[in-house]
Amino acid sequence: MVAGGEAFGVRAAQSAALSAAPQRGSFVETGDGASLFYNDWGSGKPIVFSHAWGLNADIWEYQLTELSDQGFRCIAYDRRGHGRSSDPGRGYDYDTLSDDLATIIDGLDLREVTLVGFSMGSGEVARYLSRNGSGRIARVMLVSPASPKPDASLFPGYVAALTQDRPAFFAAGVPLFVGSESAVSPAMSQWVLAQFLRASPKAVIGCMREIAASDLHADFGAIKLPTLMVHGSGDQVNPLDKTAKLTAAAIPGAELRIYADAPHGLVITHKDRLTKDLLAFIASA
Repeated sequence: MVAGGEAFGVRAAQSAALSAAPQRGSFVETGDGASLFYNDWGSGKPIVFSHAWGLNADIWEYQLTELSDQGFRCIAYDRRGHGRSSDPGRGYDYDTLSDDLATIIDGLDLREVTLVGFSMGSGEVARYLSRNGSGRIARVMLVSPASPKPDASLFPGYVAALTQDRPAFFAAGVPLFVGSESAVSPAMSQWVLAQFLRASPKAVIGCMREIAASDLHADFGAIKLPTLMVHGSGDQVNPLDKTAKLTAAAIPGAELRIYADAPHGLVITHKDRLTKDLLAFIASA
């Protein structure tokens, strides 16, 4: 983080650059030189979306199209090393990733933001709030959130599988993401796999190691805003009892809403229900 007048100058320059940028498919440069891709659709109260590990902003397609038609300004960005953002080979820790989120929010001068984090994105949201406060944020929604402190013993095996045969690891993971009984089409599953394969090997391994090493209890505890958590009871990626229930307990006053038998990928498998719940949450909070 840059301090004092220098920070003001950097963020003012970012704000000017972003204001002049096209509204679709724009890029912003971070303080350490990474280039972040973002979509900025619609107008009205802003909703900012942070995606899951290995994916990119495209996973929010169904929320962005519907909510921008409903009168909201929807901003979804690609994490560094994912999707269309650059791959600097560094910065895959929560501090840097939350600074990247701050670059988007501050640069676009967003206020009264509804901040939505999906899976690993929930950790970025929590770290952003613990480092930056809630001055620009009105409410928080966490979808299939991560655990405050996961079982680190699982992750060396995941990293080994990624380094041995990354495409096979992701292909095997897609059925867990969408659910074996899901109505998602084969084409939709292939679309999800394509997003995974577009992510940098360096980034996905670096982010996985950060998830394994991090204790987010204090970060989740720093969330003092209306918070809705949505999680599937059939989630095999982030099992409910080991993730969302623990995360909900760490956030004062958080509401945990459970979708019966739903898998990890609620943003596509239960897209209509999720969008309706988000709209209702914005109206009520």
